[in-house]
Amino acid sequence: MTQTRDELDQLAINTIRTLSIDAIQKANSGHPGTAMDAAPTAYILWQQFLRYDPTAPHWINRDRFVLSAGHASMLLYSLIHLAGIQAAESSYQKPGGDAVTLQDIETFREEGSRCPGHPEYGWTSGVESTTGPLGQGVATSVGMAMAGKWLAATYNKPDFDIFDFNVYALCGEGCLMEGVGSEAASLAGHLKLSNLCWIFDNNNVTIDGHTNITFTEDVAKRFDAYGWKIVHVADANDLGQLAAAYNAFLATDDQPTIIIVHSHIGYGSPGKHDTPAAHGEPLGPDEVRRTKEFLGFDPDKFFVVPDGVRGHFTDGMGKRGADAHASWEALFADYAKKFPYLAAEVELIRTRGLPKGWDSDVPTFAPDAKGIATREASGKVLNAIAAKVPWVMGGAADVAGSTKVILGYDDAGEFQPYGELGDYSGHNLRYGIREHAMCAIVNGMVLTGLRAYASAYLIFTDYARGAIRLSSLMDLPVLHIWTHDSISLGQDGPTHQPIEQLVSLRAIPGMMVVRPADANETAEAYRLVMPLTNRPAALILSRQALPIFDRSTLAPASGLAKGAYVLAEAAGGKPDVILIGTGSEVSLCLAARDLLAKDKINARVVSMPCRELFEAQDEAYRESVLPAGIAARVTVEEASPIGWDRYAGPKGVVLGMNTFGLSAPIEVVNKHFGFTPERVAAAARMTLGL
Repeated sequence: MTQTRDELDQLAINTIRTLSIDAIQKANSGHPGTAMDAAPTAYILWQQFLRYDPTAPHWINRDRFVLSAGHASMLLYSLIHLAGIQAAESSYQKPGGDAVTLQDIETFREEGSRCPGHPEYGWTSGVESTTGPLGQGVATSVGMAMAGKWLAATYNKPDFDIFDFNVYALCGEGCLMEGVGSEAASLAGHLKLSNLCWIFDNNNVTIDGHTNITFTEDVAKRFDAYGWKIVHVADANDLGQLAAAYNAFLATDDQPTIIIVHSHIGYGSPGKHDTPAAHGEPLGPDEVRRTKEFLGFDPDKFFVVPDGVRGHFTDGMGKRGADAHASWEALFADYAKKFPYLAAEVELIRTRGLPKGWDSDVPTFAPDAKGIATREASGKVLNAIAAKVPWVMGGAADVAGSTKVILGYDDAGEFQPYGELGDYSGHNLRYGIREHAMCAIVNGMVLTGLRAYASAYLIFTDYARGAIRLSSLMDLPVLHIWTHDSISLGQDGPTHQPIEQLVSLRAIPGMMVVRPADANETAEAYRLVMPLTNRPAALILSRQALPIFDRSTLAPASGLAKGAYVLAEAAGGKPDVILIGTGSEVSLCLAARDLLAKDKINARVVSMPCRELFEAQDEAYRESVLPAGIAARVTVEEASPIGWDRYAGPKGVVLGMNTFGLSAPIEVVNKHFGFTPERVAAAARMTLGL
């Protein structure tokens, strides 16, 4: 019997629901409620509106769909499977075949399945961003929308709309309660991101209960104050209302849109409909049976995809996406003939490449005993690179002038809505005092192909930890520029003096943390991190001026690429003691070396700007820098001592911070905590038993 389009729509929606509850029940773990109630909302978007070619999930001008309510992951996996999205090349998935097979769904939350507990970018094609920590997805979607606006403003030409994609994010109450969601929504409203649509699945339930115990604000009024368009859908099961809401978004060209969809968590479950019990645990075998009966499915069959459902997706989303993609490829081929240079840039963006000569204007800094702060050197290097790589852009959380990340080259411009403040082609991003949203937004921009950076004082990474961690979990080449890196920032005192922040960044798997010792190490740090394609980097920079070392008598700064290197060899040949420092403390080690030389003590100075890179070197190189036979060692860093015992060894001394700092001039702070050449030299003598 031939089914009507409406019947196939409903069958597809209920297939999403039954696949979700079967997978969660078999895993005995997961969140069925939102997957059940939001199935129509997501289905209508994918089937009727999302411009996405399932055979080309990396098409650069595709619409993006972010499941910010990542706990409802089975909703997304069901959609990916039914839509026939194909696996694309990634670090974790080979190309070809279904990105999510029925076997993957049957092994939800099991090792090796493409259906992990929460969506993971790179692991499963069709997942645009890793989500699960609430608020991260919606904030990341703002970065994607900003990237879309910049790409359109930069590369579109008359008759060549190369970039015009939209960004959709499905969220729940939790995403709107989280501060990062509020920060991002505020900025999106200011920027008038008309290519951004948040879909609020308003089911009035969180883990602890109904939202009347915690969340009674008027969301519509709040977003109206942010400058968003508000669209209501009274019933999540009314497919016509949903379609009208998406059309209202598409008709809006001067502000972002939030569609507030009123739904019933656990829809279709006779015993758990509209209850918190549907949120975060399987329905239970009996309730699964009752739910399938309500939805018209055989309760004794599991993981059923009825005939016609995948074909229906192919005829809808699949055909629309394939046609749009083919038209775009033809348009881009003509564009490449007319604008070959711009087309080449687009290709580099797509592949995360860099143009030839990208570092040709990176400055070399002359020796100078007074020197400059590494944040200042960073600003000079960053500008030299950004002028050569147009898709490098970024900013800071209201401290761009202080962290020295303002791009000042000709035509750098300000990223703002079109008007006297700038336009969408600008490279300077103003995040306001929104550290967490800033880092999530940068994740979104990098997910879209841009080389974006975020910056603030190191102490305020605490405000942004969730998004910083996700940049590494997603293997994104995000550049974090953190300044005011130690107690040596002085009189701002312990509220602004980082202690534990440095070691906490080093503890993030995959994060490359680089703390350069002078201006030339800073330049080399950029040469190191800019070519990265699959991991984030954090540059840790000083507020105060640091000497620029004379490289004619010391080792070249290019040694930074190995994570640690012998900066100054012992004057008498074989060292008696090794002094190991990072950042501003390397100059202390050099001064202590001179003091020790007066006592005929030969000291080697090792600059260790990146412990992670040093650990990646072969044993022979590590031994050449830190010979096992030399037990007398001193490590010096104005931060938590955690981890330095590995390099000091059992007989060495670790000079670090075990307390908070002090509000006083830098010289007083350094003397108070013992970060002086004399203290370093005394520690060296102690390791030698002198």
